[in-house]
Amino acid sequence: MQSKMLGMGILLALAAAPALAQAPSGSVSPLTTAVITPRQHRPRIVLPGTRPNEVVDDVTVSYNLIWAGYAVTGSDFTQVNGSWIVTAVDCTKTPNSDSSEWVGIDGWTSNTVEQIGTDADCNGKSPFYYVWYEFYPLDTIVIDDVSIAPGDKFSASVTYEGDNEYTVSITNDTTGQHFSKEVEFKGADGSGKPPRNSAEWIEEMDGNELSDFGIDSFGEFYTGVSGGTDSATDSSTSGGIRDFGSAVQRSISTKNGNKGSADTAVPSALASDGSSFKVTWKSE
Repeated sequence: MQSKMLGMGILLALAAAPALAQAPSGSVSPLTTAVITPRQHRPRIVLPGTRPNEVVDDVTVSYNLIWAGYAVTGSDFTQVNGSWIVTAVDCTKTPNSDSSEWVGIDGWTSNTVEQIGTDADCNGKSPFYYVWYEFYPLDTIVIDDVSIAPGDKFSASVTYEGDNEYTVSITNDTTGQHFSKEVEFKGADGSGKPPRNSAEWIEEMDGNELSDFGIDSFGEFYTGVSGGTDSATDSSTSGGIRDFGSAVQRSISTKNGNKGSADTAVPSALASDGSSFKVTWKSE
């Protein structure tokens, strides 16, 4: 009973996510007249009683409420890189919903995430798309200098520079537009340091329903972006996802975080390059 009550509380908090976001930025998606009010992109949510992890072909498979994709765990991560293709969302099927693609450091087991990515959301039955970065729990910052449309190919990175300084970079490889910024971040309460103990490539549900994005492709094998390999660097390993061996985590999002409940998004096995994968929308 306690687990169910906690689960309901978390789902209510997710439903209220727009109130946590910054005020409207004034940015307008190129495909709608809606003013963008960005949501926050939060750490992975695992409820008490969630099905235990499984190990399949040396990859740990886990279930949670909002993240679908891959992560690697370790220590002192200094960089994560990746690429993806923005797909059109079907807002007639999933009105008032959201989805995001991003790369980042932290959030697998910690309460901070240093990340950069794109959103494909539904304002009612109208789609809107935007580019952003975020150092959770701080507000999402919309990147106005980089345009976005369905079919665009993106590559992005987060780099730890030392002394609480991070550089977030993102490129629309279809248009050639690029953004990069150095940000100081001292953790959730502003007094410490993020643990930097994981790196991720994620499709996320930011609110209370996942937009129907169909199939999203991550990594150079599927995106064709030169240098767009899903890769990371920590204190002991530098390479693609598969190079992290038993530290690779495959994350499936479900309605209540458990296998056997309705899946919302499911990542494929890694492609032959050991880094690329696809995420399929399953939230029927």
